[in-house]
Amino acid sequence: MTGFEPLIGAAAAGLGGLITSLVKDKGTETLKKLDWDIGKNLALRKAMVDYVRRYIDRHGTLKVACVRMDYPVRLDEIYTAVQLLDRSALRYFESEAALQTQYRNSGKRSFSVTRADKKPGLQVANEQQHLMVLGGPGVGKSTFLRKVGLEALRTLGRRDFAGRDPGNLLVPQGIFYQHPCIPVMLELRQFDKANVSIQAVIAAELETCGFPESEELTELFLKNGKLLVLLDGLDEVPGSTLDHTLKEIRSLVDRYSDNRYIASCRVPTDTFGGFIRFKDVAMAAFEDEQIQQFIKNWFQKERDSETNTAERCWELLNGKDYQAAKELAQTPLLLTLLCVVYDEFQDFPKKRHALYGEALDVLLRKWASEKRIQRNPIYQELSAELELDMLAEIAYTSFADDQLFFAKERLVQQIREFLVENLNVPSHLDAETVLREIEIQQGILVERARNAYSFSHLTFQEYLTAKCIVDNQKVDQLVHDHVTQQHWREIFLLLAGLAPGKRGADELLLAMERQAQTCIINDKLKALIFWATQATQVSSGAIKSPAKRASAIYLVIDLYPAFNLSIDCACGFIRDFAYSCFLDLEDELSKEGGFNSQSINRSGKLNLLSNLTFASIWNSAKNYERIGVFSECLIQNSLNRLESMKGKILTKEFSEENYIDFMEFVVENFLKGLNAHPENVKISDEEAHYLSDYFYTLELMVRCKEAAVRVSPQVWEGIESRMVTVPNGVF
Repeated sequence: MTGFEPLIGAAAAGLGGLITSLVKDKGTETLKKLDWDIGKNLALRKAMVDYVRRYIDRHGTLKVACVRMDYPVRLDEIYTAVQLLDRSALRYFESEAALQTQYRNSGKRSFSVTRADKKPGLQVANEQQHLMVLGGPGVGKSTFLRKVGLEALRTLGRRDFAGRDPGNLLVPQGIFYQHPCIPVMLELRQFDKANVSIQAVIAAELETCGFPESEELTELFLKNGKLLVLLDGLDEVPGSTLDHTLKEIRSLVDRYSDNRYIASCRVPTDTFGGFIRFKDVAMAAFEDEQIQQFIKNWFQKERDSETNTAERCWELLNGKDYQAAKELAQTPLLLTLLCVVYDEFQDFPKKRHALYGEALDVLLRKWASEKRIQRNPIYQELSAELELDMLAEIAYTSFADDQLFFAKERLVQQIREFLVENLNVPSHLDAETVLREIEIQQGILVERARNAYSFSHLTFQEYLTAKCIVDNQKVDQLVHDHVTQQHWREIFLLLAGLAPGKRGADELLLAMERQAQTCIINDKLKALIFWATQATQVSSGAIKSPAKRASAIYLVIDLYPAFNLSIDCACGFIRDFAYSCFLDLEDELSKEGGFNSQSINRSGKLNLLSNLTFASIWNSAKNYERIGVFSECLIQNSLNRLESMKGKILTKEFSEENYIDFMEFVVENFLKGLNAHPENVKISDEEAHYLSDYFYTLELMVRCKEAAVRVSPQVWEGIESRMVTVPNGVF
């Protein structure tokens, strides 16, 4: 049982009704003489069933081996409604500079168009009689065509049921295909023989299924507009037969324009001389709602429902550590890979470089191979390894220049220089041809606007940039120039995984440590760190020493009056570092205040809710005592000082001015109880900036260690022991 049985029976009956009515009204004399009563003519009924079943067997299931799918799944089970947008929307911006500005202002990782009006794919298929669906590799064009064909069968199945759903025919989706047509799926990459006739191909399919007079029947269908012709992969037609196939398609559409046609192509059809009857639309990248629905569809087995697998996968993908992976999920092919990986491990790998490298390889080599696409001869001369090196150089130079979008002229020049400078590349290769083939066959480089390109995914540009840095030994330069720049963060994490040899990420981590130490610029910051080291040195808590020292610094600079956003920023990075050192610390410190305490808000005024303000200081101190951040004598001293002042705030009424003076007195006494000198806690904007850079770098080092394949235990132990300590131990 496939689950399609109700559809097969109903669609076959609907197909029989359509043919019987059509032959009766408009059939030739030859056709009218035949017995079209499928209730009596069992051979004819079998032909109807066979036609529907053959379509479903070929196009109703999905298995993509190149993304590790081990078994086929029903298309209906995982299909997620796609959105289409007018091709003109993709030409809204005129230059790479405008695209860059739009991307920066969006605050998202996605390069896709977000301002364009989008429509559900089935709605567009209903509205347009001649439709050309454009989009790069793996965006779901073929799947969409298959889905429309299935919906056409469902429409046939509903013909004789007065609007009712005969059995389990429909996947709830709100939009149904409205035209009672017979779907014909033509995979154009198979048109590899000279002088192929599309009409003859359709007739041959009918004959194979057992229809009588298949040629006359095909002519009848075409003349009366009863076919839905699905032309999949216009760009995949072998070069030797391309001209004939294009001519054949145009001729068919011109002669039988009343039928409905949907074609797919990776590139604008003006490349092939245009298809003037067709409305050009483009596949829109998946948005959050579609990604979530796809994941829900994928994980719908009973055991997945019991363990909330879909919800856990979606939640993890939305975590800050997996934003680059989520960007890949905008492409259905790569989202399938992510689901397969999560299904296998119930997690996404910490070693992200392996996942992104596999995703890139799917587009570079595996997808075209699986679809048996005849690739351009340039791929016999430009190996995958050389192409990867070339793309890595392009990625690095543009990322280093802070350019995510680049002019075609510059891109062609970079390709040309690579070809000329490499002895193993044939000299006759043309740079523009290479660019075009990368765009068409792999979709790794995409034309976003006229003559303005980018990588298909920022994640790929980051991965390739990291590869170029590793291959060309630019790690020290990278650390010096970019370690505190957050848009380079993903590249550092990838570098850690790509670092080769026995030492793995050791040199990267040591270089990051050296750069972090340059942020401790003056005696005040050194004194603050030295105090934290002394105050936590003999503490009893189980959390790691660097996390204790960071927590101590967080407490004192957050409690002491500091009326600027720089302090908030520094506190955020300190908190992130402490959590990265000890994952349970977040839960521990959130129980009674901890990192959530703020005695003074950032507008410059004390919180006038006096009891809550004093309580937040008290609760923080008790919480720090409980988890053992400070030495016992220091935390007890500070608690005793607070205890002595508690009665005053409960019994005395304050004016705002007196209240401010009193609370400053409370905070100063609390700090003195911890042996923290108030003057050392009053850091400037500049000092807060350097403290932010310092703790951001330390937190990134922890994440790089986790992302690395190899790290020496001795090297990491030494690095960890020196975190949040004064460089060289003196100041």
